[in-house]
Amino acid sequence: METDLDQERRQAHALIDALPAEKLTAVKSLLEVMDEPLARSLALAQVEEEGLTPDAATALDRARASLARGEGIPHDEILREFGLKQ
Repeated sequence: METDLDQERRQAHALIDALPAEKLTAVKSLLEVMDEPLARSLALAQVEEEGLTPDAATALDRARASLARGEGIPHDEILREFGLKQ
């Protein structure tokens, strides 16, 4: 005999099976958040906005200007430096 819970599960599975691929990822993420207490807590946590200190803002401005001048280090070079790529 099918219980109410069994019927709910069957209906939920049918809905998931009918979803287009682009929506499946969103539903999977939602189910993971609902299933994992830590993920749920993180998803519900308020974002704390911290202002930049004047020194940090100046450093970011210098870094952005450096990148705009093409002075950045290529990603492949960083990977090689850390032994992550030949």
